[in-house]
Amino acid sequence: MDLNSVIPQKLKEKFPSVNFEVSDYRGELTIKFDKKFIVEVCTFIKTDPELLFTFCSDITAIDWATRKNRFTVVYNIFSIQHNFRIRLKADVDESECAIDSVSSVWQAANWQERETYDMYGIKFNNHPDLRRMYMPEEFEHHPLRKDFPLMGIPGSLPLPKK
Repeated sequence: MDLNSVIPQKLKEKFPSVNFEVSDYRGELTIKFDKKFIVEVCTFIKTDPELLFTFCSDITAIDWATRKNRFTVVYNIFSIQHNFRIRLKADVDESECAIDSVSSVWQAANWQERETYDMYGIKFNNHPDLRRMYMPEEFEHHPLRKDFPLMGIPGSLPLPKK
């Protein structure tokens, strides 16, 4: 079965109103769509008997800095049964800076969403425990944003005393 063609076809059949942007580069399938469908699409690709993408291996984001939709949330999903990986993408505008959590679909998404929130400031709606992982809770900044200074912000974090 050629999953590079089967997956987009099944998604278009299941979600006819969703505009899927499909790209295939060197056998790596990427599907981009509106963020409001993220939970439905993820649930479908996990539970469909022909697909079974049961493992969420990574969630991260891209900060485009100057684009209208400043951020793109990227999901790397793996089907153990087919030994096949897909990449899902959804744009997030800085004004809302939120997308629905997929931790109800894959439990592994819990910490990955927390890390993305901590580093980029993207909130994951309905996340069971959205809080910072690396930075202190009171830290106001998000270190992987393009507008965060390379050398950090002097005095923003108390440093340990010698």
